[in-house]
Amino acid sequence: MSITPDSNPHNRGPKGARKKTLDRDLDKIASVENASMNVSRALAAPGAAFLFLLAVVVFTTTSLGGQQSTIIAVAAAVLAAYMAMNIGANDVTNNIGAAVGARAFSLGAGLAIAAVCEVAGAVIAGSPVAETISSGILHVDMMASPSHFIWAMMASLLAAAVWINIATWIGAPVSTTHAIVGGVTGAGIAAAGVSAVNWPTLAGITVSWIVSPLLGALVAVAMLAFIKNFIIYTPDKIAAARRWVPMLIGLMFGTFATYLAIKLSEQLFEITLAGSAALGLAVGLVSWAISIPVIRQQSAGFENRNQSLKKLFHIPLIFSAALLSFAHGANDVANAIGPLAAIIETLQGGRLVAQASVPTWELLIGGLGISLGLLLFGPKLVNLVGKEITKLNPMRAYCVALSAAVTVILASSIGVPVSSTHIAVGSVFGVGLFREWYIAKSRRRQDYLRRKAGLEPQAVDKQATDKNAHDVNVDEVRRRHLVRRSHLLTIVAAWTITVPVSAALAGLLAMVMFRLFI
Repeated sequence: MSITPDSNPHNRGPKGARKKTLDRDLDKIASVENASMNVSRALAAPGAAFLFLLAVVVFTTTSLGGQQSTIIAVAAAVLAAYMAMNIGANDVTNNIGAAVGARAFSLGAGLAIAAVCEVAGAVIAGSPVAETISSGILHVDMMASPSHFIWAMMASLLAAAVWINIATWIGAPVSTTHAIVGGVTGAGIAAAGVSAVNWPTLAGITVSWIVSPLLGALVAVAMLAFIKNFIIYTPDKIAAARRWVPMLIGLMFGTFATYLAIKLSEQLFEITLAGSAALGLAVGLVSWAISIPVIRQQSAGFENRNQSLKKLFHIPLIFSAALLSFAHGANDVANAIGPLAAIIETLQGGRLVAQASVPTWELLIGGLGISLGLLLFGPKLVNLVGKEITKLNPMRAYCVALSAAVTVILASSIGVPVSSTHIAVGSVFGVGLFREWYIAKSRRRQDYLRRKAGLEPQAVDKQATDKNAHDVNVDEVRRRHLVRRSHLLTIVAAWTITVPVSAALAGLLAMVMFRLFI
């Protein structure tokens, strides 16, 4: 006799019990499917990274045309590509963090813009800084042999990449420039002693690490002070924005055009510094003229309030983030490609070289690696710079992005490897600390809020008003912190240990490689 579902002892019981059992079974199946999808997504990024490294192997082999020591060159290219992806994962988030935090565009759009501009900056303007990394930090003539120099550079690449990978995994934004400079220094000491390090050049780079975040903060503060005094705290905000926002856009494009002309004159055609400045001025004026009707049309019908101003800064913020990404590609591609250029030059010449040239195909590997690392692993650290240090709106984020771009541009134009992490974070902290001071001390802001709230002049020292014109205590306003100090301490600690950790790891790896391969 066949057993029907109702006669099966396992199916006996109330109908509700059978339904609950079925629901539990379906939940288990759904959980397994979700787990499988999560595992697939988790493996997608490493899989894409592995495919990129395989492509680098093929590309490098083809570019070198079967020369001697191709295996070593391919290994160096793979390490450089691995380093570039780690730069993209950890460092490039600074470029779009402010804009994403201000909601000027989505995270996906920001990643796409940064990826394209990073490649362009690396290929067009990445050579000078890469040459500093490749042959400016060490006295290469003090190496015992070309092999010692090659494996020292290999060790520096691997050490820096591993440390940045660990930092990204634990969610710590560190300086990739610190990592590679520390790695080159540590490997150089392991290869030829302390005297092998070009200490004056290293001292100059170290000073730039201190000066550049301060300079970025000062530029950002100056721009924010201008926007507050001449646009935000004025009786007619929209009229002021129509007057000044096009000028800020012209300044942005003029600065970028000047920088691009300087870089192209080094590689494609001759143009003097005065000629580059004149070209930048012309581009700035044209951009200013084009922006006037655009901003006027965009602001038509806007209310006289800060929320309207934020909308006017969305487009300039997108362009400033793209400019910062271009500048970052020009500066930080050296962190991956500098040692690779030195290795390839030494392998091809069979001798130590005092100055390594950087071919386009190497810059392309670096730019693509940075962009891929950003797309695959970058979102992990975007929120820290964009949202967790201080609150950013489009106007503040524009000041951060443009000041960081200008500072990186100035540094890369003279071949000094600065940390874009330092500059971007310094700009964010500068903006936040300036806001604290401005809220507590600014006479213009207090007068504006008093007029808006209809207060009498004698009420100056007795009360202040917040953005909704409600009375608050002046001492409370002055104590209000708009910057999270704990993040500053954490970031500075991460910056501090990066150089010694990468140097020690590179020195250890170099000694192991010397024993194995020389």
